[in-house]
Amino acid sequence: MERFALTILKSLTHDEEYARKVIPFVEEEYFEEVSDRVVYQEIKNFLEHYDKLPNKEVLHVELEKRSDLTDDEYKLVQYVIDALEPSSSDQTWILDTTESWCKERAIYSALMQAIKIADGKDEDRKPDAIPSILSEALSVGFDQHVGHDYIDDSKDRFAYYHKVENKIPFDLDYFNKITSGGLSDKTLNIALAGTGVGKSLFMCHVAASVLLQGKNVLYITLEMAEEKIAERIDANLLNVNIKDIQEIPKSAFTKKIDNLAAKTSGKLIIKEYPTASAHTGHFKSLLQELKLKKSFEPDIIFVDYLNICASSRYRGAVNVNSYSYVKAIAEELRGLAVETSVPICSATQTTRSGFASSDPNLTDTSESFGLPATADLMFALVSTEDLEGLNQIMVKQLKNRYNDPTMNKRFVVGIDRAKMRLYDCEQSAQDDIVDDTEIVEYNKSEESKAKFDDFKFS
Repeated sequence: MERFALTILKSLTHDEEYARKVIPFVEEEYFEEVSDRVVYQEIKNFLEHYDKLPNKEVLHVELEKRSDLTDDEYKLVQYVIDALEPSSSDQTWILDTTESWCKERAIYSALMQAIKIADGKDEDRKPDAIPSILSEALSVGFDQHVGHDYIDDSKDRFAYYHKVENKIPFDLDYFNKITSGGLSDKTLNIALAGTGVGKSLFMCHVAASVLLQGKNVLYITLEMAEEKIAERIDANLLNVNIKDIQEIPKSAFTKKIDNLAAKTSGKLIIKEYPTASAHTGHFKSLLQELKLKKSFEPDIIFVDYLNICASSRYRGAVNVNSYSYVKAIAEELRGLAVETSVPICSATQTTRSGFASSDPNLTDTSESFGLPATADLMFALVSTEDLEGLNQIMVKQLKNRYNDPTMNKRFVVGIDRAKMRLYDCEQSAQDDIVDDTEIVEYNKSEESKAKFDDFKFS
């Protein structure tokens, strides 16, 4: 299909609409012949510089300016330029065929790069870059969408407004209120909290509740061991104080797990990476392995937690400020959410001032103020001495693309640290939140704890 490259070059010099559609997706390396590659370079450079297509005369003149070609290469380029007559091919056909050609060439190029890396001949990249390279090649395709026409596309927009969106609901009423029913696909959702406040507890609780819905959950931990995360989820789902788990007889433990397995069709995979060692490239590779080896595809992904991930964009974070680095990690995670079409939940650390504050805001985001710009939902988890005495934790919305963040800006949920659970508080507890700055006493609800009786497996 290589001589199709000449057909592409012909169309690029005579069909401006075609050229503007395909040039953003055609890489120089896709052309095997040096002569074709040189002609493509000149066409692309001229279009970018002068905003119009070059004719054969222009290409010959530009060719004469080059000093990087041998005599034989120069003659071959002249031959290709002379052959650039208008193409009579159907535009739809040539556009579709060009897209297929780009995909084939991208995959071939990726395989060659992968072999070079695997053989240790690429000094800049390590083997863990291979899955990402192959994934990018497989995703090559033309974007034919030119935008939403406000008037002409109004019917489609109305249908979109009334489409039942695929969401993963919480088992917590106020979280469902602020997200209009739960977490949407292709979103990045972040909890902000200080050390020991409840970031991991929140994620473990939500992971457990999603598993009970019969959905597949992937929990990536970069802070705690796989077994410690599993222990927290055991406390939550098996209705056992975390300190007592080790004392449960094997027969009783097995029975509880069997009863749990009978109540859900979902799977929970917990994967541990060393702190600051893994980035989205590793996560993509993991997803591919899970799909191949376990036929497992997650409905939601948890990353515990964002600040101790690595960035695939900035290897080693050398000479990179924390703003750019953490923002890059957030952008990569959200990109993964879009690519996999699932929600991703993560967390971030507060600054020192934020840790001591009972009213944190976006400026209390540790290391990166750029992080909130990327997140779809961001909220702070606040714990004070008074709240702890009431077995409660306050949630403050910081950013919300799901809903109006001024509605239910603050609310409280119950917290049972012994069983690693969150639960709804009675309405009077929410009514006691009087303004944006003051935290007052809340009424402790024992009744709301009773809802967890349904989750006891014995």
